[in-house]
Amino acid sequence: MRLLPFFTAVLLTVLLTPLALAQPVWLLAFVPSLLLALLGTWDWLQPHHNLRRNYPILAHVRYLFESLRPALRQYLFESEEDGRPFPREQRTLVYQRAKGVNDKVPFGTLSDFYAPGHEWILHSMRPTTPADVGLRVTVGGSDCRAPYSASVFNISAMSFGSLSANAIAALNRGAQLGGFAHDTGEGGISPHHRQGGDLIWEIGSGYFGCRDGDGRFDPARFAERASDEQVKMIEIKLSQGAKPGSGGILPGRKVTREIALTRDVPMGVDCVSPSIHSAFSTPTGLLEFIADLRDRSGGKPVGFKLCIGHPVEFMAIVKAMLATGIRPDFIVVDGAEGGTGAAPLELAKRVGTPLREGLVFARNVLVGAGLREEIRLAASGKVTSGYHLAANLAVGADWCNAARGFMFALGCIQSLACHTDHCPTGVATQDPRRKRALVVSDKAQRVANYHAATLRALSSIVAAAGMEHPEALGPHHLQRRTGDLQVRSADELYTFLEPGELLAEPPPEFARLWQAASADRFAPA
Repeated sequence: MRLLPFFTAVLLTVLLTPLALAQPVWLLAFVPSLLLALLGTWDWLQPHHNLRRNYPILAHVRYLFESLRPALRQYLFESEEDGRPFPREQRTLVYQRAKGVNDKVPFGTLSDFYAPGHEWILHSMRPTTPADVGLRVTVGGSDCRAPYSASVFNISAMSFGSLSANAIAALNRGAQLGGFAHDTGEGGISPHHRQGGDLIWEIGSGYFGCRDGDGRFDPARFAERASDEQVKMIEIKLSQGAKPGSGGILPGRKVTREIALTRDVPMGVDCVSPSIHSAFSTPTGLLEFIADLRDRSGGKPVGFKLCIGHPVEFMAIVKAMLATGIRPDFIVVDGAEGGTGAAPLELAKRVGTPLREGLVFARNVLVGAGLREEIRLAASGKVTSGYHLAANLAVGADWCNAARGFMFALGCIQSLACHTDHCPTGVATQDPRRKRALVVSDKAQRVANYHAATLRALSSIVAAAGMEHPEALGPHHLQRRTGDLQVRSADELYTFLEPGELLAEPPPEFARLWQAASADRFAPA
C-alpha cells in the first residue's frame, strides 16, 4: 500500500511511453506520470527523510496538508474565541475599528462568564460621561528639561527590517494623524519613520544609529540624532518579552543598503545585536548612562524597557536610583507573551515573566522604595482593546504600548509567516513585490482610526466605572474568576505595597530579595 502510488506512476509511465511517441496528445498524461515516477524514485533513494524513503510520493501528500493546516484551521474551523496567539474575536475587533465600521456585537457575548480566568471591570451606579480628552500622561521627572505629553496608547517597538518600509511609514503617519507615539524598535530611525509622527527612539545593545565602527556606543552620533525634533523620548532596551536574555542576528543577505545606512552597519554583513550592553555593566552604570543620554539629548525623557526576570536585578536598579539620585523618566515592562517577529520556541514559551506579574512587581518595588511618583510605568504585551488598557492601568501602568494590535490595523492576518519574509500582506517582509500590497495612505488612516476607537472604548469603561480619568482605576476595580464559585479582585490576588514599605519593614516575600539586591551589581549578594 505504501509503495502503490510510486509503482502506479512507474507503470503508467511505461504504458504511456509508446502512446506519447505515437500521438502527442498522450503527452498530457505521460508528462505528469513521468514526473511522479521521477519524484518517487528520488524519494526512495534519498538518504535524508525517513518518511519519503518508506512512502515515496505519498509522503508529499502529508507535507501538503501539514502546510495547509494552519490556514484551514484559521479560515474553516476556528470559532470566534479560538486562535492563537490572538483569537478571531480580538482580530476582528481591530479590523472593524481600523476600518471605522460597526464594532458592536449582536445578541450578547460568546464569552463564558463562569469559566475560570474570566475578568471584568466593576461599574458604578453613578457613571460619568465618557470623555475623549485628557487621555494623556506627562512623562519627565525633575531632571528632564523637555517633558513629553504621551497618549495612554502608543505603538510598541517594531524595527525597520522586521517590518517593511511601507508598514513603518504607515505606522508613523498614523501616529501623526492620531497624535500618539511610535517606538522605532532597536533598528534605528529610518527614512520611513520620517512621516511626522512622534518617535520614541529605542536603543538596544547593538546601538544601531548611534554606534562606532566597532559596534560600541558613539556619543556624538547619538547627540546628533537625538536632537531631532521628531524624537520625543529615548528608550534603552534591556530585554524584550519575545526572547528575553537573547540578542539577535539579521543575516547579511537581509542587510540592504537602506538598512545598513539606518543602522550604521556594513551592507551585506551579518548585523549582530549582542545579548548585553557594552556601555554599562552594573545598575549604577545603567543609571549613569541614562543621565548621560538625557543630557546629550537636550533633556528629553529617557527610560528603559525590560521583561522582568530575576527580581533581585530589578531591585538592584531601584537601589542604584536611591544611591545615585538618578531616576529614569519611565520604565516599560514588556510581558513574556509579547513578540512580533521570530524567536526560539523555548525562549518564547518558557522564559520571562508574563506582563501582569511583571507589571505588579515593578509597581511594587517602585512604590515600596518611594519612587513611583517620580517614574512613569508603561505596559506592553498583547494589548488590543480598551479593556486591556483599563486592566493594565488598574494594576499600575500609566500607559500601554501595542505592537501586534497595530499590525492588525495595517492588515496583518496572523498568517504566522513573520520569520519567512513571505508575509502575505506586506507587513513583515522586505520583499518589494509583497510590501507593495500595503498602501501607506490607506493603512495610515486605519492606524489612526484604531487608536481613536480604542481610546473611546477606554473612556466608556472609565465612565461606566464612575470616574473621570483612567488614572483613577485601581486594582479593586479588576475582578477575576479563579474557580467555579470564586471571584477575587486584583488587590486580593496580588500584594500591593504601600509607599516606602521596602525602606521601612518589607513584607517577608520581599525582604530577602531586597536585602540581596545591590546597586553595584546585577547578581544577588
